[in-house]
Amino acid sequence: MSSANHHIDIATLDAVDRRTLPADGGPDFNRLIFERSPYLLQHAANPVDWYPWGDEAFARARAEDKPVFLSIGYSTCHWCHVMAAESFADPVTAAVLARHYIAVKVDREERPDVDAVYMNACQLMTGSGGWPLTLLLTPGREPFFAATYLPRQARGGLPGLIDLLERVAELWQAQRPLLLDSASRLTAALAALEQRPPATVPLDERPLRQALAAWRTAFDRRHGGFGGAPKFPTPHALSLLWRLARRLAAPDAAGMAAATLTAIRGGGVYDQIGFGLHRYAVDAGWTVPHFEKMLYDQALFILAALDGYQATGDMAFAGMARETADYLLRDLRIAEGGFCCGEDADSEGAEGTFYLWTPQQVRAALPPSLAELACRAFGIDERGNFEGRSIPTRAAVPAELAAAGYGDEAEVAQRLDEARRSLLASRQERTRPHRDDKILAGWNGLAAGALARAGAVLDEPVWVEAAAAALAFVQTALVGDDGRLRRSWRRGAAAVPGFAEDYAWLAWGLTELHQARQEAGDLEQALHWNEETLRLFADGEGDLWESGADAEAVLGRGRTVVDGALPAAGSVLALNLLRLGDLTGTARLEAAAERLLRRRLGQLGGHPEAHAQLLAALDYRLGPRQQLVVGCASARQAAGFLAEVRKRFLPAAVTLVRTAEDARLDRLTTLTHGRDRAGGAPTAWLCSGTSCRLPAESAGELGRQLDGLTRPGTAAATP
Repeated sequence: MSSANHHIDIATLDAVDRRTLPADGGPDFNRLIFERSPYLLQHAANPVDWYPWGDEAFARARAEDKPVFLSIGYSTCHWCHVMAAESFADPVTAAVLARHYIAVKVDREERPDVDAVYMNACQLMTGSGGWPLTLLLTPGREPFFAATYLPRQARGGLPGLIDLLERVAELWQAQRPLLLDSASRLTAALAALEQRPPATVPLDERPLRQALAAWRTAFDRRHGGFGGAPKFPTPHALSLLWRLARRLAAPDAAGMAAATLTAIRGGGVYDQIGFGLHRYAVDAGWTVPHFEKMLYDQALFILAALDGYQATGDMAFAGMARETADYLLRDLRIAEGGFCCGEDADSEGAEGTFYLWTPQQVRAALPPSLAELACRAFGIDERGNFEGRSIPTRAAVPAELAAAGYGDEAEVAQRLDEARRSLLASRQERTRPHRDDKILAGWNGLAAGALARAGAVLDEPVWVEAAAAALAFVQTALVGDDGRLRRSWRRGAAAVPGFAEDYAWLAWGLTELHQARQEAGDLEQALHWNEETLRLFADGEGDLWESGADAEAVLGRGRTVVDGALPAAGSVLALNLLRLGDLTGTARLEAAAERLLRRRLGQLGGHPEAHAQLLAALDYRLGPRQQLVVGCASARQAAGFLAEVRKRFLPAAVTLVRTAEDARLDRLTTLTHGRDRAGGAPTAWLCSGTSCRLPAESAGELGRQLDGLTRPGTAAATP
């Protein structure tokens, strides 16, 4: 194979006629040319003789008595690009790999099961993890070495990849029993992680109070967020803080959430020109981001901002949700309705190029008066804050600019928005970062659910319909003839059996869509995918596996308990079970949720704050919970009642609208029976547990009843 083509772009590779190529890819490509994953295709023209994950690679390793070199990453990962350019595009490295190893490349987004197993191995061996993930395995898939990024030659305290490969090849021949013993012990340790001891714990507020105490200790009072650099937004933790503020009458919990959201929105970690959240900040002050943008970060940020808006009434939080939704719809949606995985950190061969500005570039894009205002507002100056150029930040808000003589506050805000739009138009002419355009079922369930909730709360029906289109696409394009959900879709084909994450988030998204537009079909589909989650992933002891009973088990079926960038699937399932149980009056779902909660709450260890989604489900379970049923002749008569619910922060409330036009709900739930109000005034029944308030025949009366449910601690405060 030649290394000449390693810079071929994905569009060019997509156009290659695979029918003319031999099974190994031929002289210009390797076996990855037959894959659809953008990450794998980025390596299809490497001189490395890559295999995709699968039996063929490991069978060859056994036949040739070689260890396996496993590299895991994703297509928008900056350090993955660095290692690819340094090592995988290098013929010398490729020759060493070909001589001593079978090389396997995995897209972690497409195969989270493979990634989770070997990330656990890396963390057990080194105490840390990240991507690219680099491992050496036996032909039986057992790991005996793990690291993250490795340079081609030793530098900065890191071993060189070539030296490492040569040394381990010698050990494989001369001291193999040592390597195999290490692999055996590590594999046993990985298996132990899957064996969760039974635990019976009370369902009470103690874990919530412990998590709040941990966040109080870790909170950065100067910059917002938790801990030092690097600093991750973790918006699902902020969503829990809004809930803890309400439950525990703890205004400082709301203050931490509010301060963090505000700091993120004002920092370089948020795209000030085109909106959307970058992956994380490399500094404690949120100024310098790792520039990639991931779909799930946008969705979780929208949800945290919506919670803040409902909890405080502060329109700034509503604005954050709107802006992020605008980015998601503008830059991550494909024509078929689904949402892409994310956008790269790099463009034009360097990190962040697309997002950086100089004063000269601003002046070239704007008339002089607007250029001066934009540079002042976004902190763009000659010194720069990143390698001689500027990452825009919200260096000055309209009130500060008005005080500095740029006009009154309203005029400044209008001119600033005009400047931002012009800068965005100018930026669109630059070479864009690569967009990973595969569609993942679970991530789309999360994104669609966030859009549906945002559309309902902020009265943007177009967003609700976009959410519906994405979920319809997933349920059409990513479901096989056997009814099995697939994980990934690209170029017209779906692949990889879906994981617990995919099923749980799809059910969650459909539940949110039902809450937004109150169509019985959405609830029916949510119930279907929830039942499929239990059927395929339940472990028989109240918990669940990550891989389905019908799918490959990579050194086991996997069990993720701690939240990562995405909340753990089991925690999402716990909340799904509770909400769907409340919507349908099904005690079986409630009981399953309680078993799951008790199992997982018994495994919190010393870091309950690492289980934010699970604690959100616990908060919901502890109540008080509300079920609102609106009976009316037509759906439009319910609008006023629903608006009263949506403008309040009621995280443990669910709603049902039973119209005389549509009786399908009566098949799904007992709560709507006899409440169609055909020919009568629209009426709302607000219930909690086994008791209901008097029927409300106006939105105003319902509002007064809901006000009686409001608990202290919802107002944001400065910690």
